[in-house]
Amino acid sequence: MRLTTHQPPEPGTALEVAPGVRWARMPIPTPLGHVNLWLLADEPGWTAVDTGIATPAAKEAWVRLLAGHPLKRLIATHFHPDHLGLAGWLEEQAGVPLWITFGEYATAQLFFHGIAGFAPEATQAFFRSHGLEEARIQSRALASNLYRLGAPTLPHTFRPIRDGESLAIGGRAWQVICGHGHSPDHASLHCAEAGVLISGDMLLPRISTNVSAFAAIPDSDPLGLFLDSLGRLEVLPAETLVLPSHGVPFRGLHARIAQLRAHHASRCAALQQACVGASLSAAELIPVVFERPITDPFQTLFAMGECIAHLAYLEHRGLLRREVDGELIRFRGSTPS
Repeated sequence: MRLTTHQPPEPGTALEVAPGVRWARMPIPTPLGHVNLWLLADEPGWTAVDTGIATPAAKEAWVRLLAGHPLKRLIATHFHPDHLGLAGWLEEQAGVPLWITFGEYATAQLFFHGIAGFAPEATQAFFRSHGLEEARIQSRALASNLYRLGAPTLPHTFRPIRDGESLAIGGRAWQVICGHGHSPDHASLHCAEAGVLISGDMLLPRISTNVSAFAAIPDSDPLGLFLDSLGRLEVLPAETLVLPSHGVPFRGLHARIAQLRAHHASRCAALQQACVGASLSAAELIPVVFERPITDPFQTLFAMGECIAHLAYLEHRGLLRREVDGELIRFRGSTPS
């Protein structure tokens, strides 16, 4: 894998990384610090991919960006606030329609309105059943609707995009490649003519994307879905220029996918070993999955979801078994003979 030598653009500016493809970057109030957006020449204007989170700093950056890049449409890779958070605002400011997969739009609405298993109290109950202590469950990160903070408005209408669909943008064909596990129906965009993949969060250069279990679908296998989805990107040419949502553009997607597979295999092996002859909850196993201490409430949200996803992956493959004691869920491995 080779990172490009491009210096990231300042907020409100855009840098050309391929003919007709420009890179913009928005600040986000998380440890990552930024999210990448992509502008595709689409005369007589531009198609934007993703929005940033709804903060005054991001809106200010967009005002400067729109002065030189009048938008024709907006494509969102997925429902997370750093990708969709300003879609409603951009619709009001620039009159641009939202293009997104049906699954991502529906999930955004479910989280925004806190419906059933997508409500904060459902997440609290889910993590409680997996052993998280009450003090952490009652933190603001779990007790409030954080989604609405990052995405205070959502467009009321959208144009659905579908897996395998070819989008005509600026005289080029961009194929939609849907992936799962990080979010329900994440859309990456590949242009064979330009040799470019807008990978969104499915393929990042330095960190592994978060793969979490949802309270609404507690018995799902998000990690299995994510690893299967990587195979759909693995068929692309090795020298494809990958434009990720975080970090910098890079080449060598085959090598990066191999690294991600090895990373998750290592986490699963460590969990399997920790559960040999022991019955442990996801909360107890967080230190096995994450080498650094997890104390921040927001990071706890991601760590719990990811730990449960890895345990579910092992359970689905018969490598761990679930034990339920009242409302508490633990996992146990087999003792070697």
